[in-house]
Amino acid sequence: MADHAPAAPADHSAFNGFAFTPENKAKADWHIAKYPAGRQQSAVMPLLDLAQRQVGAQTNTQGWLPVPVIEYVADYLGMPYIRTYEVASFYTMYNLAPVGRFHVQLCGTTPCWIKGSDEVLRACKDLGLAKGATTADGLFTLTEVECLGACVNAPMVQINDDFYEDLTYESTRAILEDLQAGRTPKVGPQVDRQFSAPLGGPTTLKGAA
Repeated sequence: MADHAPAAPADHSAFNGFAFTPENKAKADWHIAKYPAGRQQSAVMPLLDLAQRQVGAQTNTQGWLPVPVIEYVADYLGMPYIRTYEVASFYTMYNLAPVGRFHVQLCGTTPCWIKGSDEVLRACKDLGLAKGATTADGLFTLTEVECLGACVNAPMVQINDDFYEDLTYESTRAILEDLQAGRTPKVGPQVDRQFSAPLGGPTTLKGAA
């Protein structure tokens, strides 16, 4: 679970009466239809994600899961509230408290740490971000998480749905400053590589299609 402060009760009550939009209801039913009859609870993860994204669209943030929203998903699937809470509280992809417009998830696991995640964190701090907190303007929330699976391209951060890899202090600042200014920074490796290929481009089979 993300380590920012729990939401106040008033934040949760604002979502009493939550329901999927027609578009999200169609998506929810599409996910449920993947499973045999009576197994609709298997769709709990994508439905929680849909609900979180809908809250994000309503609040112009990355989204979170207030208690009434979690309970709505449980009722939609016919499952006990506690089982839905267990899923929502286990995975860091779900936010149990409000977050900013951009949720910066910093990987501090060994490969990223060895490759310089401390410098990435320093860049975040120098722009006013603090672990477990949201900036005063509501723009950024910074969370340290475990491995995000881009170890070859360490250090990296995930911001909302995008990965930014091969980071330095300077490139991290540039990405955050672009987001602050309403620009769209380059996603993926911030150095000369294709995905997770070696630095500098291909050295063999250069003529292959």
